[in-house]
Amino acid sequence: MNNKYYAPHGGHPGQDQLLTDRAVFTEAYAVLPKGTMRDIVTSYLPFWAATRLWVIARPLSGFSETFSQYIMEVQPGGGSDRPETDGDAEAVLFVVEGTASLTVNGEHHSLTPGGYAYLPSGTQWTLHNRGSEVLRFHWIRKAYDAIDGLDAPDVLILNENDITPAAMPETGGKWATTRFVDPLDLRHDMHVTIVTLQPGAVIPFLETHVMEHGLYVLEGKAAYRLNSDWVEVEAGDFMWLRAFCPQACYAGGPGPFRYLLYKDVNRHMALRPTSVAYPRRKGFNLAAE
Repeated sequence: MNNKYYAPHGGHPGQDQLLTDRAVFTEAYAVLPKGTMRDIVTSYLPFWAATRLWVIARPLSGFSETFSQYIMEVQPGGGSDRPETDGDAEAVLFVVEGTASLTVNGEHHSLTPGGYAYLPSGTQWTLHNRGSEVLRFHWIRKAYDAIDGLDAPDVLILNENDITPAAMPETGGKWATTRFVDPLDLRHDMHVTIVTLQPGAVIPFLETHVMEHGLYVLEGKAAYRLNSDWVEVEAGDFMWLRAFCPQACYAGGPGPFRYLLYKDVNRHMALRPTSVAYPRRKGFNLAAE
């Protein structure tokens, strides 16, 4: 297993193992430890062959409402010619094991670990595993919140290993973010980044902000403050935070602590239940309702 990109492999715990784990779901956050991602909790999707997935986030009324996140597992020869059935959905793909053969608008791409793809809503794409190893990747989906006067974002095909992380000010490079999208590009309504904290580094205050978060730990371990609780997390764990959940972090070492981070950005706050979290139906007439 690549130490930079932890991925679940499923399986089933033995009868001799303790039931106790670190899984928790509260009104402000959830923690899904890597041990919860077993065969028994996998799902399947239409039009995907030789593929299963772990659903680690989905919109929930009163919790996090903007996104879903899957960990996809595609066997050799598997994949899909019709991966997305929602025309409003934009996507980020991030490969953690194997090689994805991705075709976007007729152009072919090969994504290896660290590979990133941003696919705007309405994009025609297919994905297959044409290699001999199992392919595992994250698939983050959001209903794109289009704005009159802003063009749709472009397709992006990148790899984190080609991007220099941006250090947070006054941290000596101990806290850095790998950004795939320019933060000032307001066409984007979500960001997926990689945050890296070196051993002993901290997020030194309780961040409290409007962005929802999905944090999948790619590497290392840390003590993470979520709302009023300190929880220990390690590679393979997933944290899911609703808006305004206070958060901070202390990286535990001995190596870097890295996580894949989702957040919603760059849009007015929805004042009616017909926008982002509850997309307006085609043909919807507010007066007629």
